[in-house]
Amino acid sequence: MQRLNPPQQDAIHYLDGPLLVLAGAGSGKTRVITQKIAYLVETCGFAPQNIAAITFTNKAAREMRARVGKLIPKQAAEALQVSTFHALGVRILREEARLLGYKPRFSIFDATDCAGILSELTGSVDKALTRRVQHLISNWKNARVMPEAARHLVADETEKRAAEVYLSYAATLKAYQAVDFDDLILLPAQLFETHPEAREKWQNRLRYLLVDEYQDTNACQYALLKQLAGPRAQFTAVGDDDQSIYGWRGADIENLKKLPQDFPRLKIIKLEQNYRSTARILRAANNVIAHNEKLFEKQLWSELGHGEQISVTVCPDNEREAESVVMRLQAHKFEHRGQWSDYAILYRSNHLARLFEQHLRNQRIPYLLSGGQSFFDKAEIKDLTAYLRLLANPEDDPAFIRAATTPRRGIGAGALQALGSYAGERHLSLFDAAFETGFEARLASRQHASLLEFCHFIARMKSRAAQEPAQQVLPDLLAAIDYQTFLYEHEEIRVAESRWANVCEFTNWLRQKGEEEGRTLVDLIQTIALINMLDKAEENFDGVQLSTLHAAKGLEFPHVFLVGVEEGILPHRESLETGQVEEERRLMYVGITRARLSLHIYYCERRQQNREWLTCAPSRFIAEMGHDDLRFSGGKNQSLPDKADRSARLEAMKAMLAGGKQQGE
Repeated sequence: MQRLNPPQQDAIHYLDGPLLVLAGAGSGKTRVITQKIAYLVETCGFAPQNIAAITFTNKAAREMRARVGKLIPKQAAEALQVSTFHALGVRILREEARLLGYKPRFSIFDATDCAGILSELTGSVDKALTRRVQHLISNWKNARVMPEAARHLVADETEKRAAEVYLSYAATLKAYQAVDFDDLILLPAQLFETHPEAREKWQNRLRYLLVDEYQDTNACQYALLKQLAGPRAQFTAVGDDDQSIYGWRGADIENLKKLPQDFPRLKIIKLEQNYRSTARILRAANNVIAHNEKLFEKQLWSELGHGEQISVTVCPDNEREAESVVMRLQAHKFEHRGQWSDYAILYRSNHLARLFEQHLRNQRIPYLLSGGQSFFDKAEIKDLTAYLRLLANPEDDPAFIRAATTPRRGIGAGALQALGSYAGERHLSLFDAAFETGFEARLASRQHASLLEFCHFIARMKSRAAQEPAQQVLPDLLAAIDYQTFLYEHEEIRVAESRWANVCEFTNWLRQKGEEEGRTLVDLIQTIALINMLDKAEENFDGVQLSTLHAAKGLEFPHVFLVGVEEGILPHRESLETGQVEEERRLMYVGITRARLSLHIYYCERRQQNREWLTCAPSRFIAEMGHDDLRFSGGKNQSLPDKADRSARLEAMKAMLAGGKQQGE
């Protein structure tokens, strides 16, 4: 407690009502939350199981739990509810499922499962349309807009089509005894509105709430928070209006405005001391964000010294931009003898990463790319693992639906809806329900025969998978479902070849592992589940971080290269057309405040997109940073040294450093 500044201590000790902690970037908000949990348990006598700390990512929840675990006894830390909003929603729904007409073992469908349902309901194979419809329905759910109301909010033909399938989509999920990701918040909020006894039960169970990244909440999450807080309103919300950058996925900055209105006793404490960045970096961030309309006045400051000037480099084109960034980063690293992981290259959109990846690979510099697709997230791997999951556990309903319909085997949506309804009534898995005599009467004999044929096939393979070596069962499974033919019938040749190669790589790996370890296929399925859950990147991997600005929020790096800072990119062209420039400015603010020691801004005079050359203008945000702390270079009036000259200088620096190292030894 002694190492905390006075506003941090005030935030920890305040328990007289609802509290909003406005935590600027790098101001120690996680420390405040974890210390407050310890204070509630150790000093105030709260039972750990009556405290819920809610955040937005599993990684943040893990970090918070680990930090609390160092402050209070292990048993107390394990009793805490530290989770994401969605994990809390799952916990509530599992316990109260029957009140909403679900079985406790309801399924949670991922985005791919839901896209399949929507594609069928729209009657379209246009994947872009399906994604748009999926996004619209998700936004409606997050804003608590029900299907009937959505019909009155449409602005074009696509929105009209989405509103038309919204009701059918909800009915299909219910028939499957399944929910999607957004339902994990929407359904608990609806539950608490319609069942006061359930609401009071959870209010009494979770007697103190702490909400991290409050500015990222959507309307539905805010409704759930209010219902859980109840009349006692014992909560601490921690957030920063200047870092609200997720409006495109439903986050509603209005929730910050509503707090003082909905909770008149709300106390506001500001954390303005930054423990991350130098004064120059913070001054530039403050200057930029001052151009936004402010909900709450706030000025970040630091005791970490003045720091070096922020460099702004103008490049002739995007090829030279990538080359210049990588050469400068490499030289800086050799000069300062740092780690590759000290450096981040941040950009507005994923497509900007390609050239930087290329130049990093050319220089053999290790890097991590955030937001890349995991091998296990590829559709063909998920198709195959659906079968494997079902062999390991026939009660896995999402796996049942995916396997039964990929490839198609005469089992349509109508048959699965009927099966889902019957399984829900009888509180059975889809697999078990298919064998019941009572279900047979609900389907045409041909549909029932197709379902039974599939279930008998799974039962036979399950028996073999539990007893025979994996290398014997896998080829027979692939041959039986004829997955290769399915791919070539539904994809272009090159895509089908690529996807089939991934399937072969996956099955060969499983077969090899089975041979080496003498394990059955069922044994190996548990291994797959664990691998799938592991984070793709090692936490201690020494590589340059390539990341979008959205994905970089919450992270920090000693040295940041912010690239493509041009009008039309940052701020994004669409934001200029729709009047969303303030959110883009917050994105620039987030980018600036990721840097601890040095910040390097880059933009191009022209940029190649596809085969077209576009003339570029520097982003308005560069001018808004103020000129006192910026150092400009490059552009038409200053030619960059050619590649040979830069390479020679770099080699000379390497030689100098190598010589210095030998002398030191």
